[in-house]
Formats: sequence, C-alpha cells, structure tokens
Amino acid sequence: MWSVCRLLPLLLLLLVVGCQPAQQATEYQLQGKTMGTYYVVKFYSELQPDLTALQQELDTELELINDLMSTYRPESELMRFNRQQTTEPVTLTPQTATVIAEAIRIGQQSGGILDVTVGPLVELWGFGARGRITHAPDDAQQEAVRAYVGIDKIVLDGLALRKLEPRVAIDLSTIAKGYGVNRLAEILLAHGYQSFMVDIGGDMRVGAAKPSGLWKIAVEKPVSTERSVQRILALENMALATSGDYRNYFEEDGVRYSHLIDPRTGEPIQHKTVSSTVLHPDAMTADGYATTLNVLPADEALAFANQHQLAVLLIVKTDQGFEERYSEAFIPFLN
Repeated sequence: MWSVCRLLPLLLLLLVVGCQPAQQATEYQLQGKTMGTYYVVKFYSELQPDLTALQQELDTELELINDLMSTYRPESELMRFNRQQTTEPVTLTPQTATVIAEAIRIGQQSGGILDVTVGPLVELWGFGARGRITHAPDDAQQEAVRAYVGIDKIVLDGLALRKLEPRVAIDLSTIAKGYGVNRLAEILLAHGYQSFMVDIGGDMRVGAAKPSGLWKIAVEKPVSTERSVQRILALENMALATSGDYRNYFEEDGVRYSHLIDPRTGEPIQHKTVSSTVLHPDAMTADGYATTLNVLPADEALAFANQHQLAVLLIVKTDQGFEERYSEAFIPFLN
C-alpha cells in the first residue's frame, strides 16, 4: 500500500497538469484548382500539421477523380465507357460505380429528372463543350437526340455498367463535385480533423463546429450582375449544394433558354425557380438533389422534397423580386 507521503507528490502533479490551459486550435487553409473550378479546405488543429503533405494528398485524390470521371479528359474511365458503342457490360472502378449508382438512384426516385445521360441534349442546346448556339434546335433535331437519352438506358450491376442503347453517353457533372467534397472530407477526418470546411466550386461540407461556433455558410443571391448574399446558414456536420440557372443561358426572340434541361421535354426549363439549395449529410447526394429540384417547377420540387424529407431552399423570381420557398425539413435551419 502506498503511503500518504508517497501519494502527495502524485496528487500535486495531477493538480498541476489538470490546471494547464487547453492548447488553442488554429485554423489552417489549403486551396487549389480542380474540375474546372476551385477548391478550398479549412480545418482546425491544435497541433501543427504538415500542410505540404496534406495538400499533396488532397490533390492526388482530386486528380484521381478527374482521371476517372471527367468529360474533359479523353482517356478518363467515363470517356472510355462513352466511346464504347456496345451494349456489353464494362467493369468500373468502385469510385465511379459509387457515383453512378447514386445518380441512378436519384434519377429513378425522381422519375428521370436527374439524368446523367442528358449531355447530348445539353450539347444540342449550346451549353456543352462545342459552344453556344444562336438558334434553338428544331423538333426533328431534338427527337433524334432523345432516342439515346434517358436514365433507363443504363444498367449498373455491382461494378458492371451496361448501355441498353449503344450511343448513350454519361456526364457526371451534376454529382461528381459532391463526391469530391466527400472524399476530401474523409481525408481530413482520417487525419483526425473533426472541425473542417470543404468547398469545391460552391458544393460544401462542414464538420464539427469551429472553436468560435457553427460554420456560417452563405447562400448566394441569384443575380448575374453581382455577387451578393441571399441568406446565411449556421451549420455543422452537414453538406450544402446549390444549383442555379442565372448565369448560364441564352436568349432568342425574347425567350430565355436555361442550361438546365428537363428530360421530360428535352428542352430547357421555363419556370421561375432560379436556384435550389439542398442540405444533406452527404455532399454527393446534396449535389444530385440540387439539380433535380432546380429542374422541377417550385410546387413539384417542394412536394418531392417534403415526400423525401429533404431540407430544401428554393429562390423563385416574381414580379416583386425574389421569393424564398422552403421545405418542412429546412425550417430548423432558418434564423
């Protein structure tokens, strides 16, 4: 048994250690370019991180995603699949299969509104790599392209992806950024950084609150003439994605043609919703739903959001200006 005299120094040591102030967490930031846009990572750490090694790890992951899923890299896994004019199954990497599986799930759930095969129609309407058009395509041109567009024309079985129509091409731009956000967040978590913010071109995910409080994330006002804030959201352990058509459109004879194509009609959307913001724990899922709900008219979008318990903020253009409409699950985030 220890004597009181032997215990006293130990008790004094515990008291001294217990009274030491906790080390202050410091904010660190890394940034770069990826997927045709920017990325920014912020995180808090009590210890000095190796920022060079961490940036290299983040960049390597983003390069891998581009090598797998970019439509601007001719030898990406996705573009090799697109070029294969056959209905034979192709074995994908787990990463690409994960993204396509979620795109198919949301596409089927929404009745084909999220459609990662819609790229040829986007090109036809002048919003793809071939550049802008000055005249809207006629009905015959649209019908010719719609023959090989549709989420029901691809089948994924595990890692095996198959076209039911050989001319089908897939574009994952409506969901791949969100996947990239998830992967960077997972890297930060693997290093033990619980309080973080990842932003890839406006798709975001935050972890635990900062030392000063919740993360403050701005929802942009949907105007093309300036950068301004519509609303500030206070978030933790949440992802955010916004889809809008207020910067990418053309006009002909007084008609405004959005870059967002409604797969049901094969034409640009014509309704008054100018942006949709989705909150979800998963950034890839938020990304896919944001596009889905911006394609749908506001009433349909809110009905869908409420049916599936999605936290959604819509901004609708009216004669009096912009009007906010939101789902029931978004109410707790209003402040």
